[in-house]
Amino acid sequence: MKKTTLHPSGDMLLQTLAMPADTNPSGDIFGGWIMAQMDMAGGILAKEVTQSRVVTVAVDSIHFIKPVHVGDVVCCYGKVTRVGNTSITIHLEVWVKQVLHPKNGQDRQFKVTQAAFTYVAVDENGNKRPVHTSSCPYP
Repeated sequence: MKKTTLHPSGDMLLQTLAMPADTNPSGDIFGGWIMAQMDMAGGILAKEVTQSRVVTVAVDSIHFIKPVHVGDVVCCYGKVTRVGNTSITIHLEVWVKQVLHPKNGQDRQFKVTQAAFTYVAVDENGNKRPVHTSSCPYP
């Protein structure tokens, strides 16, 4: 059995509220909506690190752990795990804060999704460009 992490890994990059318009017919928030939030959060960090426009090129090993519900505060955390010549990989986690009514027996904050997103730095014409690792404080 996997040990549950009690705290998010990385820095908070994005926080938003799960709304009714983002649900499936069962009332859970769509996985695609969660992925979009992760992509935005990772894109923010990738842009800051590369000091460049970036495009998403891969999403690896995404795991949906628990459902997200309307009213949950969705928090995206991330940390850089790899910087290549033109790309950057970021480990992203989504944690939920149940501010008003946590479910019985459940912590107020818990992890619901995680994945590795890879971005490529591009120039104004959309061509790959080098990431200047000399000024990059990440691995």
